[in-house]
Amino acid sequence: MIAGLPTRRTSRLRSLRERQWTAAKRAAVITVVAIVMGCLFIATYSLALGDPVAHRIDAALVGNPTAHARTVDAMEGVAHDSLVLRRYATVPAALHAIDQQHVYAALDLSSTRPTLYVASAAGASVARVLERISAVDPTVRVVDTHPLAANDPNGLDLFYRMLVATIIGFITVFQVLAQAGGLAQRHHVTFVLGLAAVGSLALTLVGGVLLHGLAASAPEEWGILALHLLAVASFTSLMAVLLGRWAIVPTWLFFVILGNTSSGGAVSAPLLPPPFAFISQWLPSGATVTALRDAVYFRDHQHLHPIAVLAIWAAALFVAWLVVARRREASARAAW
Repeated sequence: MIAGLPTRRTSRLRSLRERQWTAAKRAAVITVVAIVMGCLFIATYSLALGDPVAHRIDAALVGNPTAHARTVDAMEGVAHDSLVLRRYATVPAALHAIDQQHVYAALDLSSTRPTLYVASAAGASVARVLERISAVDPTVRVVDTHPLAANDPNGLDLFYRMLVATIIGFITVFQVLAQAGGLAQRHHVTFVLGLAAVGSLALTLVGGVLLHGLAASAPEEWGILALHLLAVASFTSLMAVLLGRWAIVPTWLFFVILGNTSSGGAVSAPLLPPPFAFISQWLPSGATVTALRDAVYFRDHQHLHPIAVLAIWAAALFVAWLVVARRREASARAAW
């Protein structure tokens, strides 16, 4: 009995796929799926991004906290007791930790006037939370060590580039499959690689150079967006081979609902619910936002981790798609 279960499940799935659905039934199923996907979108974005609350904010501490208990209590209050303070011997050491993005802020209690150093480029939403200390304790001076660009005060520009790259990636693949379904596999590979290269270049030129001016980070931004587009297009193509017309469901779930929500682009990771904060840097969307942020605002202190995560996703999905597609072609030929 147990040995036969996989076969039964496979036959049921096959019979379900091969079942002849009427146009009305197809329309009804598509409508239900669309509504469910929309409800999931609203639920996840509202729960994760609607009212962000600090859960864990790593911060540096310089000086004696007992001598400035009121200031420390005020900072804990604005952060909803989510601060994880790490002691540093000197202010330069604490500022270097901010540069390395090991901490989001540094509270200096060793100077005549308490000073809070933040980095809005590392997380605008976190900086805004901590900057409220000025209203609670006016004696605290707030200094932004890595301010955002003047034309991007909310720090959403990089998130928008990742989001548009995601949309271009799966929409274009779906349209090509619908309008040019007879495309040979080698031509499909060329199309995916070309889409990643050209699409990312266009986004870099328009989103970066045209709107913000030529920057030294432009080539890096191009490469990062190219990897993200390759990951999205490969995932979409893989799902299309495995699931056919229903490929949009896992693609939407993985990149739009899960990936974009946890990316840390709209709301920084310390303000996301723990599950989203944990997966933030392990998914393509979150890795893309972090890599772009490092390239633009932390050029002297970039990290390998987000680039490695993004490259592994892109390569693994691309190879998986090629392997599965070729096996399906070989099976189809053998069936003939």
